[in-house]
Amino acid sequence: MARVAVVTGGTAGIGLATAQRFAAKGWAVAVIARDEGRLRQAEELLARHGRPVLAISADVADAAAIDAAAARIEAELGPIRAWVNNAMSTVVSPADRISPAEYLRVTETTYLSQVYGTLAALRHMKPRNRGAIIQVSSGLGIRAAPLQAAYCGAKFAVSGFTDALRCELIHDRVDVTLSVIYLPAVNTPQFGWARTRTGRGQNAPDPVFDPRLCAEAILSAVESPQREVWVGRTSVMMAAAQALAPGLADRRAASMWDAQLEEAERPDRTGNLFEPAPGEAAIDGRFTSRTRSTRREYFTSRERDLLVAGVAGIAVLGLAGAVAATRTPRRLLSRR
Repeated sequence: MARVAVVTGGTAGIGLATAQRFAAKGWAVAVIARDEGRLRQAEELLARHGRPVLAISADVADAAAIDAAAARIEAELGPIRAWVNNAMSTVVSPADRISPAEYLRVTETTYLSQVYGTLAALRHMKPRNRGAIIQVSSGLGIRAAPLQAAYCGAKFAVSGFTDALRCELIHDRVDVTLSVIYLPAVNTPQFGWARTRTGRGQNAPDPVFDPRLCAEAILSAVESPQREVWVGRTSVMMAAAQALAPGLADRRAASMWDAQLEEAERPDRTGNLFEPAPGEAAIDGRFTSRTRSTRREYFTSRERDLLVAGVAGIAVLGLAGAVAATRTPRRLLSRR
């Protein structure tokens, strides 16, 4: 029986790159998104790998629709082994210019979509005591930035929900893994689809990474489960700055205001917040000339833990050496 992977937001950018990576590795793949045209294009692209493909039109903010999608996937493709919560939306705007309706919608599509996807997956995975759930997050879910208040709040919520649920699964001895993938700026079409309210288009600040690198990190977290994965050096630096010097990180983030915006003035854009934006099923955005080609620059919580253990071990040895050095003269004096 084929291994089955589900990817929300799977018709463009990181979602499509991830779906293609699964298909290339022999998985049957289901993609969930809103736009029927991109769904059919993605379905055709994925079918070229010779594995079963199912493309389902659903709004990830609709819990009932996601439950129905999961049931259909199980019936038509087989038991779900991996579920990737990738769908998101944002409003690029100062926080006090984002409306309550926009805050609600970003929360629904970026946070609650991951809750609904996770719960739908668990209903099928828990009875089998097997499966991997991946939460696609962002460095902005660790270290917030200006002009992204709604999005940052939603991504921070994803981490809290996932940590709480992980504790419950450990308590209940359920062998379903939960991994959070923290992403840097990535060259995807989303930068041309986001709702804006700044009079300028959204820019991806350097360094910009390849969506296929993110797909590699996601697949690795399914095949070799990790609690957390940081993609690109930027995500690691954001996590370190927030942990060690949050006040300094605030000032550094404040200076990134203009880096997130194009230089040219542009009319504000309604974007894909409530309706799909027009566009093809494409992995790459418009920043290809600035995109780093690396496919291996990601770091796992296991590597972090080994580093921390190594540093702690060196510190203990150093302390033991210092204590021994202070005691040696006393023993020599006592012999005299």
